[in-house]
Amino acid sequence: MTRPRWRDTFFLLSPFATVLGIILAIWIGYGPPTTFYEWTQTFIQLPGMVALLWHRRFPLVGLALCAASAIAMAVSAYIDPQLFFGVIREDSQFVPLATPFAVGVAFKRIPRSRRMWLCSAVLIAISVRVWSPTFTIITGGMLFTVFPALFGLYIGNRLSLIRALTERAERAEREQQLLAEQARADERVRLAGEMHDVVTHRVSLMVLQAGALRITAPDAATRTAAEELREAGCQALAELRDLVGVLRTHADDNGEEPTDAVRLPDLAELVTESQGVGMTVELIVDGNPLLTAPVVGRTAYRVVQEALTNVRKHAPGAKTRVHVRYGADRVRLTVRNGPPVGGVDHDLGESGSGTGLLGLKQRVELVSGRFTSASRPDGGFEVDAILPAFVPTAESHD
Repeated sequence: MTRPRWRDTFFLLSPFATVLGIILAIWIGYGPPTTFYEWTQTFIQLPGMVALLWHRRFPLVGLALCAASAIAMAVSAYIDPQLFFGVIREDSQFVPLATPFAVGVAFKRIPRSRRMWLCSAVLIAISVRVWSPTFTIITGGMLFTVFPALFGLYIGNRLSLIRALTERAERAEREQQLLAEQARADERVRLAGEMHDVVTHRVSLMVLQAGALRITAPDAATRTAAEELREAGCQALAELRDLVGVLRTHADDNGEEPTDAVRLPDLAELVTESQGVGMTVELIVDGNPLLTAPVVGRTAYRVVQEALTNVRKHAPGAKTRVHVRYGADRVRLTVRNGPPVGGVDHDLGESGSGTGLLGLKQRVELVSGRFTSASRPDGGFEVDAILPAFVPTAESHD
């Protein structure tokens, strides 16, 4: 928050105006200077008073001028009192009127300066007359030097604390913004994975069905329409790949699984869909899937879904076996296919985002599982995933 300009002007001129006001008050109360020492006593106040106009930029200059004036006044008090004082009284101060302001500003702005401490020590020693101290002189000297120094230290430390707290608050706000941006980035990556797993699976099914219709259609018009539909599906997959590439701002998928308790469709439905487009898929399930955590069930579904999508794209006509074993402490998925039987559709094969297996590996590792994929000696391919049967999440505490 920016302070008004009039406040800056007030705090800039107030020390100078205060000293000037004191001098004018003395003139009004006792009359203007008439003797030589009264004029010199006024002039000795001017250097320190004028320096107060620049007390923010040059605090040491004002303090040094006050120290020099104090030395001159103290020396003249014992050598030639008529130069500045005329008559030396017990309560006479040998420091100029600008001293309290100069000391306070110096301790506020440059508390670690050695020159500042030297000048302040000179002013304190002269103001309390260390060579002949009395109660009156010590009290007046402390009011002129020690108390302003302590007040300046307090104000300086308070301002430093306020600045530190302000910077900490601003840093916390920036960190909060960064966390929000990171959360948005993680959500984008999670959406990219979901789009790859779900949309690619459905569109590739459509492309395969169109390809099958092109071969089995009885008339040329239907075959032409089927071919156009297949090409449109391949183009949609290519555009989806570009979109997923934009959404995947980094390779690490740090997004968490949704915490709702709704399970994804059964693996049997997924296998049935693949069989409906001409794939030869065998599903073997051992154990009870209801004993696994929902997040594990969703991960297993995504693994099988992506593996079958890759078989359709890269090994058309290959025999595929999906073996799921639900144990007491873990779930093991094995999707194994033989070598391709028919010709590979290169448009369909190149339509993916290129991050399917990497995304599966990351997804499995998120639930502390293990994922491997490798080619088989017979020309086929195998995907193997081992998942824990239970993963502690927020939903497990509901």
